[in-house]
Amino acid sequence: MAIYTKTGDKGETSLANGERISKADARIEAYGTVDELNSWVGLLRAGMQKEGVDDKDVQAELQWIQNKLFNLGAELSLAPGEWITREDVQQVERWIDAMQAEIPKQRAFVLPSGNETMARCHVCRTICRRAERRMIALGCKDEAMQVMNRISDYLFVLARYIGYKMNVAEETWKKN
Repeated sequence: MAIYTKTGDKGETSLANGERISKADARIEAYGTVDELNSWVGLLRAGMQKEGVDDKDVQAELQWIQNKLFNLGAELSLAPGEWITREDVQQVERWIDAMQAEIPKQRAFVLPSGNETMARCHVCRTICRRAERRMIALGCKDEAMQVMNRISDYLFVLARYIGYKMNVAEETWKKN
């Protein structure tokens, strides 16, 4: 497979259905942001290993999420097929529920902080929220929007869960 095709040299790209559009199109912005999130989730996974966050279940969950982000990119690029399902949304909800069952109840707004892994979770969460906004601009709905919303929730809860497991205190917002 050729890495360079030269077909995008003039600022256009092809969607999965063959349509050529500007690289500045809202659709490209949406799936480009999903791709950016996927890269950051990869960095999160690598950082977890580096910091000794040895949780094989979380690693598997994040790898699953990365695969679903590729599926979402396919859906956003108008590839035919069913790429995101209600079961995908429910799977992320189960993981969130399992983590929340272990951590203390949240009683205040949490600052994006903690250790480096926790901070990466928050960076991923904010990129996920940006991807959601890009998808809303396209008029996306149903499972695609739901799974992105749950993934951002998952990343927030994951930051809290990692902090709890590593005994890193959460910093909460204090109005000055």
